[in-house]
Amino acid sequence: MARLRVINLGLPKSGTTTLGVALRASGLKVADWKVRKFQSANPEVARHFLGDLMYRGYFETGDPLHLLDEFDAMTEINVVGGELNRWPQTDWGLLEAIIERHPGAKFILSYRDPEAQANSMIRWTNLGRKRLRIFDVPGLPGKFGRAPADIVRWIDGHNRFCRRVFAGDPRFLEYDILDPEAPARIGAFLGLPIRWWGTVNENPETGAETVTETVSEPDAAPSEDQTS
Repeated sequence: MARLRVINLGLPKSGTTTLGVALRASGLKVADWKVRKFQSANPEVARHFLGDLMYRGYFETGDPLHLLDEFDAMTEINVVGGELNRWPQTDWGLLEAIIERHPGAKFILSYRDPEAQANSMIRWTNLGRKRLRIFDVPGLPGKFGRAPADIVRWIDGHNRFCRRVFAGDPRFLEYDILDPEAPARIGAFLGLPIRWWGTVNENPETGAETVTETVSEPDAAPSEDQTS
């Protein structure tokens, strides 16, 4: 039986960290945005960003998950800042390489209202106020991204891209993060019970992280300083 690998295609501030906490609580080994130092003994992997690791694997071996074999699920795969500008969820060549090499791979698109998501990006540290404006992000190049409407259009375009390239594909699930049925839908899609669900990283104004549970699970609300 093919190993389950879960790749979330959602953009920042679309509940990616919440999904990571939920999948971790449900028994999967999860990397979210960055491999933490305690998550891997491999110095080529620990403290490195998923987006960069995926591109390294893709161009060095043809397998975007080559350096991420320790992990079952990857819930935010982009990184922008410093010298890195990696958005593997926008790259069909990379996504198709995962499909070809990992028959158990499943793809999730976490999404929310684009205007609300754009507003959250703008308020989250310097993501929307600076980084999206100075990097040539796929779908948001050059001078674009300086107006909130630009970010809204970019978010909507990405969601449409995912829906088009995975149209009719049983390996794909999209869900609205406000849908009360989301945990049940995700669990049915992955074939495992979602034992925790809630809200993580809800306070971007201060950078403080909050966790609000909506599905109770005794051992399931660990969280880390992440971006979504």
